[in-house]
Amino acid sequence: MADQRAIVAILAGGRGARLGGGKPAVALGGRPLICRPLQAAAEAGLEAVVVAKPSTVLPPLEVRVLREPEEPRHPLCGVIAALRFAAASERPAVLTLGCDMPFLTPPLLAWLARLDGAAMAHVDRRAQPLLARVPVDGLSLLERALAGRRSLRAALLELGPSMLAEAQLQRFGDPPRLCFNINDRADLRTAEHWLAAPAR
Repeated sequence: MADQRAIVAILAGGRGARLGGGKPAVALGGRPLICRPLQAAAEAGLEAVVVAKPSTVLPPLEVRVLREPEEPRHPLCGVIAALRFAAASERPAVLTLGCDMPFLTPPLLAWLARLDGAAMAHVDRRAQPLLARVPVDGLSLLERALAGRRSLRAALLELGPSMLAEAQLQRFGDPPRLCFNINDRADLRTAEHWLAAPAR
């Protein structure tokens, strides 16, 4: 019988230009950045895959790496590759996470994986497409959205997701910190500071 839990998809196909490139391998607290969401998934008991471009440089990993097409450069490419893998594995959904989200917690991911249908965090008055549950039956809609060059956020909103409010997320940690992603050196310094002085 197929495992019916959602798969965690760590999206690592971006250029990371503001960090000097090679974002998945950028060190945070002495470890490659991508290792932190992978550890959260493992501690939640969830299978994880990394989705990256053929040219993406990754640190050594012990999980399956899916290679999305080199072009176009769009985050929907990674989501679609993960959904195709999930469908072939008879899994119901994927959790979309960024490789640069170091403060995700295992209980949060385990809870998100157990939800039904599409769901997306709503933090700081914005839908957060890199903390979402995407069912495999949304694959064709997202393929059309990619063809139309719609944004990842707009495409996932077309799935009619349940919006996960900050009040629902607070039991898993500080919602803005849970959704925090590292785009530049200033973000990296903020993350280092938070690691040195964890939230209470």
